[in-house]
Amino acid sequence: MADATLARSRPHLLYLLPVLVFVALAGLFLVRLGSGDPSRVPSALIGKPAPAFRLEPLEGLVAGGRPVPGFSSEDLKGRTTVVNIWASWCGPCREEHPLLVDLARDPSIRVVGINMKDDPDNARRFLGQLGNPFSAVGVDPKGRAAIEWGVYGVPETFIVGPDGTIRHKQIGPLTPANIGAFRERLRQTPPA
Repeated sequence: MADATLARSRPHLLYLLPVLVFVALAGLFLVRLGSGDPSRVPSALIGKPAPAFRLEPLEGLVAGGRPVPGFSSEDLKGRTTVVNIWASWCGPCREEHPLLVDLARDPSIRVVGINMKDDPDNARRFLGQLGNPFSAVGVDPKGRAAIEWGVYGVPETFIVGPDGTIRHKQIGPLTPANIGAFRERLRQTPPA
């Protein structure tokens, strides 16, 4: 009789096992999601050279009477560079733009932009209306360069050291709340 009772209780334990596994996984996900800033997703590229790329300029973009050039990975060497991936159709890009304009005023850094999957006329209009903080703008019409950079979506901003190594990745827009920490990261980047 005891054996029959034990045999009947085993199937109930098997039904509980998936529920227990689900509860454990849900708890783990909640702890991981709730612990920290979602914009600080680790990047496999931190501490590694920027990916090799060459981007054509945004045709027709002019600053100071001269065409704004495109750029390549080789152009990232020599001084600290902020690389911003943006698009005119991106609402958060519009919100962060004044902070990029302000960053570009610092003569110790260079700010460049990768215009991703955008219409050239819209991109030029965007920069014409909001100001152009970029010393170079490369176009990435199919998003291939952005994939090489490990971009999840626009905007994303990288700090590249004078040696061409990626030092920091900001996922999402620069905001008044996070610009201080971003500037601190810039200060921590070793000079050329």
